[in-house]
Amino acid sequence: MKERIKKIFNNIKQKPNFIIIKNSDEPHIDENFFYVTGLDKGLFEGSCAILFPDGKIHLLVSELEEQSAKKANAEIFVYKNEKDFYDTLKKSISDNKNIGLNFKRITLKDFLKLKNNISDADFIDVSDAFSKARIIKDEYELDKIKKACKIVDRVVEKIPDLLSLEMPEFELAAEIDYLMQKNGADKQAFETISSFGKNSSEPHYSHGETKLRKGDFVLCDFGACYKKYNSDITRTFVFGKASSLQKEMYETVYNSQQMAFDKIKAGVKASDVHNSVNSFIEKTKFKGKFIHSTGHSLGLSVHDGEVRLSQNSNVQLQEGMVFTVEPGVYLPEIGGVRIEDDVLIKKEKVELLTKASRVFLEI
Repeated sequence: MKERIKKIFNNIKQKPNFIIIKNSDEPHIDENFFYVTGLDKGLFEGSCAILFPDGKIHLLVSELEEQSAKKANAEIFVYKNEKDFYDTLKKSISDNKNIGLNFKRITLKDFLKLKNNISDADFIDVSDAFSKARIIKDEYELDKIKKACKIVDRVVEKIPDLLSLEMPEFELAAEIDYLMQKNGADKQAFETISSFGKNSSEPHYSHGETKLRKGDFVLCDFGACYKKYNSDITRTFVFGKASSLQKEMYETVYNSQQMAFDKIKAGVKASDVHNSVNSFIEKTKFKGKFIHSTGHSLGLSVHDGEVRLSQNSNVQLQEGMVFTVEPGVYLPEIGGVRIEDDVLIKKEKVELLTKASRVFLEI
């Protein structure tokens, strides 16, 4: 993990003497804590990682997390209470003139306590350095993401067998979550979406009590979390015989996703990918019905590194980046179609990490 820490420092213009990653209580846990330690078990509420430019790391953890922390290649300090925490923190740092903090994750309460206890320090926002380091995945990260993708591929194959007339959306979501863990996921990457009929026209709908009817769209958007790394996949089916409009919607989305696959490679601007997909859809009868970005970065977070395949993104794609590719078309009174896959960017092409069939399926 030393190379990851060095990479973070290399992305900072105004170099701090060290960087502090401070966790609060769940859910305010900084995923960068796990990025720099490589730990994949433990909650680490209230814990702290101190990063040094040479790649060295100190961990300040409670007694509750001491055994889990020992799995990291770090110097471990155990604190008993808040006073002990700050006394230990000050002892573990020799020069506290410039301290780097991840402003995007630290809570205001923790920041004010740090300022109060280390009053003579200048605090520098290094949050962009974390994002830039994490956007390019190393082999360890790719291995975990690929395993998370294999899990959701297996689950997609089972979905047609799960569907039955009058089944409520929440039941399908529960079955999907169960199958992910049965196939090796630690947990779901995010709240599973299983939407029927016109509910599928809401991109961020989750699931409710709506029951499945003949002719309904069935949109399933879910991800597996494997050793802290995530996958994200969407498949859309029709329960029963599809109408000509439903088939046309699916064909449009399918072709636009393939267009994105063909466009994505190292050196291309993220906005160029989205704009080509959007332009294609705008020339169909579904003009104005593609209402979100084409994709987002993926890794320790479902939206990892905060880079999107969107209209205004000037990011140049590089080898080692992982993105979702998820065009969609949404008609409020009919339903929606979204097809989403995870891809690894290579020099001349993309590698599809999710391999479940994208062939339109009437169930």
